[in-house]
Amino acid sequence: MYKHRNFWFAAVALLIAVILIASTANLVALVTMALGATAIYLLITALTRQYPLSSPSVSNKSESRTKEIFALGKLFEATLDEMREGLLVVDSNMQVVASNPAAHRLFNSSLKRLESQRLTELTRNPAICGAFMDALKGIERSGVEVETHSPGRRVFDLSVVPLSGIEDKEPSVALGVFFDITKLEKLERVRQEFLSNVSHELRTPLTAILAFVETLESGALEDTENSRRFIAIIRKNATRMQDLIDDILELSAIEAGNVDVRPEEIELNSLTNDVITALHAKAASGGISVSNRVSSGTIVFADPRRLEQMLTNLVDNAIKFNREGGSVTVGCEVGVSSTRILVRDTGEGIPAQHLERLFERFYRVDRARSREMGGTGLGLAIVKHLARAHGGEVKVTSELGSGSLFEIDLPQLTH
Repeated sequence: MYKHRNFWFAAVALLIAVILIASTANLVALVTMALGATAIYLLITALTRQYPLSSPSVSNKSESRTKEIFALGKLFEATLDEMREGLLVVDSNMQVVASNPAAHRLFNSSLKRLESQRLTELTRNPAICGAFMDALKGIERSGVEVETHSPGRRVFDLSVVPLSGIEDKEPSVALGVFFDITKLEKLERVRQEFLSNVSHELRTPLTAILAFVETLESGALEDTENSRRFIAIIRKNATRMQDLIDDILELSAIEAGNVDVRPEEIELNSLTNDVITALHAKAASGGISVSNRVSSGTIVFADPRRLEQMLTNLVDNAIKFNREGGSVTVGCEVGVSSTRILVRDTGEGIPAQHLERLFERFYRVDRARSREMGGTGLGLAIVKHLARAHGGEVKVTSELGSGSLFEIDLPQLTH
């Protein structure tokens, strides 16, 4: 990146470096020091090309010192090359005078080098151009959010500082550093969505509870038949809130790695029977048959309580979203290195556009139907994280009109 610079540019770069190193208290202190060392390296490179060091008048001490500076310069050059942050230096004519590979990738330029290009030729983004123009006027800019869409959407936090010579009144160059905050921005968006979803999920049953409490307080307590019905509705919504809070706490603990998973050899057929028995009443109310197709003696390596939790969530979902009079089957396929636990239903199926997000927190294909059946929207997210805690994975395949198949892949115990 820094090769083929002429002597005069190297001299100017050294002057800038001195100024930069003198101002290491600002946000880009580390970067400025790196630029300084690299500039020294450039200057010495240029000098030695014009005045070779092989001259007999050069002492061994000078040669040793020069080699040290060369090594230091190369070290910082490599540091700049490997920086994840994009670095861009623009002069008073808005021309790029220095950059690193991260900046080149940021602008997705077809040019081999950004140097000597005008900033407006590289980007039309008003936030970037405005920040550098302000810096060249002596105004330091920080926290500038920059969004790019080529090749994919990325978000950067841009900081630009003005730099000037000792006797210059106006800044001669502007140094900008692009910090990639795409992942942080995504996490913040997920956090906001989570808070919004939790608030909404709690508000619905809470509103119902308050409404019926007010009705009872207004004299409905004396109406025995209706008061019992109101109390049943209050209990149902209170239970829904409790289930939601329990699932949120459970999922948070799993995601934080605070859940202790203790795998052991389990007889899967027996555990599956326990799950089916626990959900028998719910299945019978919808005329749905649940069958255990797991061969007797099938052994899996998993935490018994957590595997039962995963199976319960999947079978419960298969019952809730099934057709009236439909069926659910639980099976297993034992491979060389993994065991696949299969839960198949005869429901309406899931549209393809929903499959990718199905295991996200609070994601529902049919929100109204899910709430009506008492779902929290967290069951599949819990299954996903518990499967991963075992070193496995969960996936789904579905076809409209033909039902869905959920698979838990768990690693086998190696003897």
